[in-house]
Amino acid sequence: MSNINIPSLRIGEIEVKTPIIQGGMSVGISLSGLASAVANEGGIGVIGTAGIGMLEPDYIKNLKKANHRALRKEIRLAREKTNGIIGANIMLALSDFDELTLIALEEGVDLVFVGAGLPLRILKQFLPNKFKEYSNKIVPIVSSARATKILFQHWVNEHNFVPDAIVIEGPLAGGHLGFKLEQIENPDFTLEKLLSEVITVIKPFEKQFNKHISVIVAGGIYTGADIYKFLKLGANGVQMATRFVATHECDASIKFKETYVKSKKDDIVIIESPVGLPGRAIKNQFLEDVTSGFKKPFTCPWKCLKTCEFKIAPYCIALALINAKKGIYEDGFSFAGANVYKIDRIISVKELIDSLLEEYKAEYIKLNKN
Repeated sequence: MSNINIPSLRIGEIEVKTPIIQGGMSVGISLSGLASAVANEGGIGVIGTAGIGMLEPDYIKNLKKANHRALRKEIRLAREKTNGIIGANIMLALSDFDELTLIALEEGVDLVFVGAGLPLRILKQFLPNKFKEYSNKIVPIVSSARATKILFQHWVNEHNFVPDAIVIEGPLAGGHLGFKLEQIENPDFTLEKLLSEVITVIKPFEKQFNKHISVIVAGGIYTGADIYKFLKLGANGVQMATRFVATHECDASIKFKETYVKSKKDDIVIIESPVGLPGRAIKNQFLEDVTSGFKKPFTCPWKCLKTCEFKIAPYCIALALINAKKGIYEDGFSFAGANVYKIDRIISVKELIDSLLEEYKAEYIKLNKN
């Protein structure tokens, strides 16, 4: 099977030999350790930025400054560990989205993945002198063809620009989902269908700008066979997050990783997040308590999410997730993708990527015997 090569992924002038992006898991799950390990194996490693400052000793006094300091530190640490491709995942819903984006670009990340909203107002608005230099680093994350069309058309009208890549995230992803509750199990919203629709939407823009726009799929990608399937359906790469948690290099605590390994299918639940979105998580006592109506008291050091109604929220989502990252599950819980229950052990990033590539090749052989 050694002579079967998986196609590389090209995003503008960037080319990576392995078309796998490690999803940016925030609140301390994917930092420099995991991101650099993935980059060293030929994929794209991504640092999650939301709540990153909560790992700093002074976060209660000044979380905003702690976020900015921590992001610079993690990007620099990643650069010390790898010459590969490093990205940052920055949610548009963050109150300091602009500042975090500027920091990531100043520190030289290769790509900025922008989710949790449509980034209609982009770099030209707050960095006019460097728009051409940085615009090709922005990769939006969307959950529908409609959102893709709105975003692309707006960027064309306002900036005469379209991105080099887009991530389409389906309803099987972990964490906050860009879908209504009734859409998550609806066959009209499968990742396969979303991919087909997005490809149709971007074709006219590719023709208009005479450029290739890579489409990356995310949400429920688990095996090398899955990767083969989606590349055959027209995707240029995949984004995977859940699988990378159960690796030695993941920046979460061992208890966090063991929660993934020990999970069963019945443990995976859809919750209503305090920030107004459905989310996929692993059931535990903390979630059962808040579902039953118990309020978890907290002090908000700084309104980190634009949409958070912290005065009436039953608990602080960032605090709950950072506690889980540290293994303090009496005060937190883990987000996870729909296939997390299939994970049965913790392995290295190299072993994971090698196994995915072997599965890809095996699927290729199986489906191309004739």
